[in-house]
Amino acid sequence: MFHHVSIGVSGLARSAAFYDAVLGALGHERHMEKPGTVSWHPKSGGGVFWINERDELAVPADDGCHIAFAAESPMQVDAFYETAIVSGAVGDGRPGFRPHYRDTYYGAFVLDPDGHKLEAMHVPPA
Repeated sequence: MFHHVSIGVSGLARSAAFYDAVLGALGHERHMEKPGTVSWHPKSGGGVFWINERDELAVPADDGCHIAFAAESPMQVDAFYETAIVSGAVGDGRPGFRPHYRDTYYGAFVLDPDGHKLEAMHVPPA
């Protein structure tokens, strides 16, 4: 459905290093770099995720918005979460099943260094 998603960040180098690690844990790679912006996409193709440096950035706390990245397995969700934590994220929901979403839904939530809420999730194909 989505072609790309972009968010603002307060420090491009710091955030690019964070997303290199976190999205790398999900098997994504850098897609494109331009002054003030970097993007990643799944190696197999698909939607692109962009970060854009902003001089003044205010990320609302818990405004109901988050970005969910698909994982190929629960192990990738675990790797996403652990990598995010050691890379400067704040945990916002440890990895585990979320039966209130779906019986087989496995996910984890973090807040990136700027406070954006991120999720990695895996649901086996039906």
